[in-house]
Amino acid sequence: MAKILICDDESGLRAVIKRYAIFEGYEVVEASNGMEAVEACRKEEFDIIIMDIMMPELDGFSAVKEIRKTSDTPVIMLSARGQEYDKVLGFEVGVDDYVVKPFSSKEVMMRINAILRRTQKSKQETISSDDHVIFLKEGLEVDMTAYKVTVDGVLRNMAPKEYDLLFFLIRNKNIVVPRENLLSEIWGYDYNGDDRTIDTHMKLLRKTLGPYARFITTLRGVGYRFEG
Repeated sequence: MAKILICDDESGLRAVIKRYAIFEGYEVVEASNGMEAVEACRKEEFDIIIMDIMMPELDGFSAVKEIRKTSDTPVIMLSARGQEYDKVLGFEVGVDDYVVKPFSSKEVMMRINAILRRTQKSKQETISSDDHVIFLKEGLEVDMTAYKVTVDGVLRNMAPKEYDLLFFLIRNKNIVVPRENLLSEIWGYDYNGDDRTIDTHMKLLRKTLGPYARFITTLRGVGYRFEG
């Protein structure tokens, strides 16, 4: 589960972003000013930071500069300003993206998801010396080139559709994948069978993954999400 730090002196704005982030499956920590954000980053690691500019005690630019001394965590800057020099300064201090208020929470979440997909893919999907694409998380190793899945060092045998299902979920990690998308992408657009086949394969896949089946979250009536 990705962890997000939301730093803004407006409690209402933090609450709105937090509500959407939790719905997407993220863990959220809040800070009401730049000093709190810097202290939070000293105590724990985050996958992404949402940072306002105009705040008491320590502004967003200064907070990012301080955070950048010890961390390269991606930062999305929020601001009521729209001047070009603010954006330039933001990128110069190490900001990854910039959103001008007022904005929709949906837009912010789309930007969060895009950055996390990019950064987490670089952390967890590696290219081996023989050009294999490999996903690593805890004791789960998935070689998507050689079709090999290892759980705590033990190679697991899987049915072809189980591999396809797992690979598709991993490639779309941290995103809710609707059941109809799984049917169309894995079983084909012309599939006319019972969609309960997904439940059957998902049950088998979870059994194969053992303790790491917890990475797959079911959203009733919607679909599935792989917690990458």
